[in-house]
Amino acid sequence: MTGADPDDAVAGAFEEQRGRLVAVAYRMLGSRADAEDAVQEAWLRLARQDPAAIDNLGGWLTTVVGRVCIDMLRSRKARPEASYDDQLPELVVTEHDGGAPEEGALLAESVGLALLMVLDSLGPAERLAFVLHDMFAVPFEEIGQILGKSANASKMLASRARRKVQGTPRPTDEPQQQRAVVDAFLAAARDGDFDGLLRVLDPDVTWRTYSSRGVTVRLGATEVAAMAQRGARATVTATPVLVNGDPGVVAWDPNGRPVGVMACTVVDGRIVDLLSIRDPERLASMDLPGRPD
Repeated sequence: MTGADPDDAVAGAFEEQRGRLVAVAYRMLGSRADAEDAVQEAWLRLARQDPAAIDNLGGWLTTVVGRVCIDMLRSRKARPEASYDDQLPELVVTEHDGGAPEEGALLAESVGLALLMVLDSLGPAERLAFVLHDMFAVPFEEIGQILGKSANASKMLASRARRKVQGTPRPTDEPQQQRAVVDAFLAAARDGDFDGLLRVLDPDVTWRTYSSRGVTVRLGATEVAAMAQRGARATVTATPVLVNGDPGVVAWDPNGRPVGVMACTVVDGRIVDLLSIRDPERLASMDLPGRPD
């Protein structure tokens, strides 16, 4: 790293890596705020290093962020009273038309909600090995150095995590096709069209709703369609968005306050998973695009 001011060169090189590092940490931690903290810690450690001693800045920073994240995950597991296992990961809600900031797009890319929730169920070492290797192509030798394990042990951890992740529904349709399915679902719900709802719902669809009272889970197309019919409200304005890359909507009341966020996972032209947030406190804390005038 050369230039008139070495400190400026290091800062500039770090900023080039920041978006990717936050994306790594977000997949590890499931929280944008925690991901930002992990990356900030990496910057503080970099500031204490001699830049000339770092051959591969990107690799060095990935290793540091990985170590910070594994420490944070292990700390969570050591505090069962504050366990994250049953909590919903922090959602990344962006404009549906691709107008998201670059960092937001990096956060949401290729990590739909269904996958993120499965990642939250993995052990810290499994999660790190899977995320770094399968999502960011970090060699197992480097992963082993972070975990204090051999490359073969790290490979086994990633393989075990991969088996747990394999059943996670992954979108197979193009984004515009996924959006069309979700739009058809919303239109059928508004019109009270029960048969129309069944046409776009997978027979084994799951709908999880997070409210201030807890989590409600509905299973099967018939039950989900009936709930969608009952929940349609003409006074609500719906704005199309992406939620962790999945098509969804934000619902607003007539006063412009958010009353709900919904994300849908679409596979082979049908919705296989829905997730709704209706907790006022959580909604108020979210950075939601598309607020109506």
